[in-house]
Amino acid sequence: MSIWEKVVTAVRGGVNEAGEAIVDGQVLRILDQEIRDADNDLGKSKEALTGIIAKRRLADKKVESLKKSLGEYEGYAIQALDKNDETLATEIAEKIARQETELLGEEGLAKSFADSESQLRRAVAQTDANLKRLKQQVDTVKATEKVQKAQAAVAARHSGADSSMRNAVDSLGRLKTKQAERSAQFEAARELAGSTEEVSLDDKLKAAGIIGGGATSGGDVLTRLKAKRGG
Repeated sequence: MSIWEKVVTAVRGGVNEAGEAIVDGQVLRILDQEIRDADNDLGKSKEALTGIIAKRRLADKKVESLKKSLGEYEGYAIQALDKNDETLATEIAEKIARQETELLGEEGLAKSFADSESQLRRAVAQTDANLKRLKQQVDTVKATEKVQKAQAAVAARHSGADSSMRNAVDSLGRLKTKQAERSAQFEAARELAGSTEEVSLDDKLKAAGIIGGGATSGGDVLTRLKAKRGG
């Protein structure tokens, strides 16, 4: 590969990376728009399903009504035949034939609506489930993106010798050290104050002749020895 070909390849790679970076940067906005569009389409599909369900129910009612009417007119025809009224029976039979033809059409229409309803129900349910999963994934990505941006911000502030975060942490460490030193000084001062108070009190007791003080004389030593000897 020539140098020029390598340069062209490198440029193409850079362009692709830049394009991917732009797409990645806009992916959440694009997905949000796609979800809104899908929600809108899903809403229209549900409206269409509602209309089909209504038409299927009307067709079912018409079928039931025709079946009921057929049963009634069949009874009328039998009654006419029982009365030997062939003309009336024939007229009723013709009406029954028309109703049977109408019934076949209504049953076919009701079945068509029922099939469409079933198909659309499955499509709506599948689309709804897919959309919910997509929303969940987008929400997860958004939450992760926010956390990682916060982590990156903290890391960026904490990195580098001159970063404000590092300087603040160093200052915090120095402040803690100073506080510990002051606490130690306060403790030493309290101990010193207690010691001085005890010395002062001993001096006062000695001056009052309550406790002994000064150097021990030879006579004192001899008296102590005699006491130990038992007289």
